[in-house]
Amino acid sequence: MTSSGKPSSAEPFGKPSSAEPSSAEPSSGKPSAKSSGKASRVPSRELTAVSADGTVLHVEVHGPETAPAVVLAHGWTCSTAFWAAQIRDLAADHRVIAYDQRGHGRTLPSQACSTDTLADDLEAVLAATLAPGEKAVIAGHSMGGMTVLAAAGRVAFQEHAAAVLLCSTGASGLVAESTVLPLRPGPLRTWLTGHILGSRAPLGPVTPVAKRILKYATMGAGSAPPMVDACARIVHACPRKVRHTWSHVLNLLDLDHGVRELRVPTAVIVGSGDRLTPPVHARRIAAALPHCVGLTELPGLGHMTPVEAPDLVTGRIRELVTTYAQLKEGT
Repeated sequence: MTSSGKPSSAEPFGKPSSAEPSSAEPSSGKPSAKSSGKASRVPSRELTAVSADGTVLHVEVHGPETAPAVVLAHGWTCSTAFWAAQIRDLAADHRVIAYDQRGHGRTLPSQACSTDTLADDLEAVLAATLAPGEKAVIAGHSMGGMTVLAAAGRVAFQEHAAAVLLCSTGASGLVAESTVLPLRPGPLRTWLTGHILGSRAPLGPVTPVAKRILKYATMGAGSAPPMVDACARIVHACPRKVRHTWSHVLNLLDLDHGVRELRVPTAVIVGSGDRLTPPVHARRIAAALPHCVGLTELPGLGHMTPVEAPDLVTGRIRELVTTYAQLKEGT
């Protein structure tokens, strides 16, 4: 179930994980029965961060102000709501910072969309929410993981990153490696996949057919209906122009250098059934990371690992905080 790009008995993630994916239902605001008594997803405070080009980003902060910091970066077509399970559980004893990528959620679209702007936006969030020199564990899913890779070489990121969790992401060759279409690898599959993922067509309402399509493309076959419904509502809320614009950025993605520049302890998670960023990406990243602390492959799970396996993802974040994040003296 688990293999490490650089196995070592001294690393906390270098051993196989016995944790099984949870069936907890994500929610945009109401705690599930499992999480009753824990913090809700109502933020302690909301603020804005201004990126280098003036784009205003919606930011939420959950949990105690003096607790260890965790920063969550969501993926393409998602929003802060994607991290509902992690926010509910972690906010009890962590300061959880989540933000909407430009054009997603409550952050307005921008003319500028590139890996550089992803990095700019993350830097702006870190500057707006963390004290100088304060460290945080930074978790990124899909395009959020690519955001981390884009920012890895920047001084501001290195100042604040204690450790990183990369969930279901890749650094390059996304369209060519995608298995959304059950065709042999090659130019035809790559061309068709690019056109499908980059389509301008509206997704329309969340219907049973739409949920079946989304489940096939992004989730494991065993995903519970509430999980599929939650993901469908989040993805369908993304404006089609934003979805189309960012699809071009992902199609041309080339962040292999960012993997080599990510020198903080980094754990990697991927579902074995991920069709958007198949395990080949996670294995390649883990092998190239300067300080990989474990690669976890989850049998049968798809691309939406923080929703499909919320307890495992949350547990990895907690372990990274416990092992690598240090509270600043006096905070």
